[in-house]
Amino acid sequence: MAKRGHILKQEGVKFGSFDILTDNDVREGMKKFSNWPTVPQLYCKGELLGGCGIVIAMHDSGELKDVFEEHNIPLKPQGSKNEEAGQPESATEKGGAVVEPIGLTDAQKARLESLINSSPVMVFIKDDEVRQGLKVLSNWPSYPQLYIKGELVGGSDIVMEMHKSGELKKVLSEKGVIPKESLEDRLKSLVSSAPVMLFMKGTPDAPRCGFSSKVVNALKKEGVSFGSFDILSDEEVRQGLKTYSNWPTFPQLYYKSELIGGCDIVLEMEKSGELKSTLSE
Repeated sequence: MAKRGHILKQEGVKFGSFDILTDNDVREGMKKFSNWPTVPQLYCKGELLGGCGIVIAMHDSGELKDVFEEHNIPLKPQGSKNEEAGQPESATEKGGAVVEPIGLTDAQKARLESLINSSPVMVFIKDDEVRQGLKVLSNWPSYPQLYIKGELVGGSDIVMEMHKSGELKKVLSEKGVIPKESLEDRLKSLVSSAPVMLFMKGTPDAPRCGFSSKVVNALKKEGVSFGSFDILSDEEVRQGLKTYSNWPTFPQLYYKSELIGGCDIVLEMEKSGELKSTLSE
């Protein structure tokens, strides 16, 4: 695939390209449209020339340059012309004419025709160079990679964690990607992000205060599944939640968006046997 790009550059021809890995509809549709099962596929003025092997052979024989010249494709001077071995075949004979596609809707056919004709010389590729280059550029070894306004946010695990905590929406709004939500709307979203939601200092695996640790232990002891938010990570949420809940301290435990209470209330409910039944109604 990279070799084909080098060949077109050696021929001095400007060309468009489409990475079929970015669009599976195009990837599968092109196979039917061109009756050619693999990529890369090179087109000239809407006609299929062929795949990698054919294009290399045409380049080595000088035939590829002849095809471009016959189709009035501008070429940059690249030195002496390759010697021809016999009479060159036409582009259609070499690569095979595009047969009437089978199994495509009119809309799919129209889209593929539009892509093929979007540049006089058009190559459909698997852009592995971009994939590998992006790993180096971002210093991130895997995909997917999420970027917001040109800055790497992270991969799947980080994005899912940010979504769960509400941080992703916050970043998107700060960057102007989505409308900025009010603090009240954000708190409502956080409070309802899990049926049982604990706002605490630290995380369940690493509580950063004794009261938070006691509530976490009580919930785990009762076998209650719960979400959590570290209020030390976001001062706006920390202060806003005090007003929202009319409760001045942390931790705060919510069930179905309603405040249950703080550490003392949770421990009392555990002691009386009410905690598990209340959180499973």
